[in-house]
Amino acid sequence: MAAVAGRCVQPLRAVVVLRPACARSLQPLCGAGRSYATKSEGDGPVPKIYTKTGDKGFSSTFTGERRPKEDHIFEALGTTDELSSAVGLAREFCLEKGHSFTDQLDKIQCVLQDVGSNIATPRSSARDSHIKRTKFSSQPVLELESWIDSYTAELPPLTNFILPSGGKSSAALHVARAVCRRAERCVAPIIRSGEADPDVGKYLNRLSDYLFTLARYAALKEGNNESIYRRPE
Repeated sequence: MAAVAGRCVQPLRAVVVLRPACARSLQPLCGAGRSYATKSEGDGPVPKIYTKTGDKGFSSTFTGERRPKEDHIFEALGTTDELSSAVGLAREFCLEKGHSFTDQLDKIQCVLQDVGSNIATPRSSARDSHIKRTKFSSQPVLELESWIDSYTAELPPLTNFILPSGGKSSAALHVARAVCRRAERCVAPIIRSGEADPDVGKYLNRLSDYLFTLARYAALKEGNNESIYRRPE
């Protein structure tokens, strides 16, 4: 499943879904009518990954609206894609250490597809069918809160500023947390203007808290010490 800012991911025929957590997350990211779905044998040539439709510096939202690539919608989409990539990298480090929570990271990457779908559907140009298809609910927010509470109960109290550290898994989760904060900042003005669902902003806000908590939890489970801020002498 591809997630590229300003490009569309639409479910056609046999969509590649490598992880069960992504089964529900087949929302389109834009409306160019293009798909990265696999084709069965005998279906003809595989479509090229490039279309040249963005060569003049414009791209399409899911509603079909053409906007400059530097538009705040595509900036938010690109940052959300970057966030998913950072989560994916952290997941790989966590898999190497045998952590049991990697299925949650799978699901988060899928939900971020839905976040992108909602961002790529600006309400000012969306029809009811667009809004219905890309609506983002509060359920993923509640799920993150549940996970945060569960891990927090196992962690020692936080009494100092923690620096990104604690091993590769923990440090990579901290990087994802920082990217998540940037994604939240990119999405905030879109939500304030009424172009995206408020629950998208809430999800990104909780996700950064989750990634911070999970980074601490990963360090704890691996037996690694976290670096604590100390004012330089």
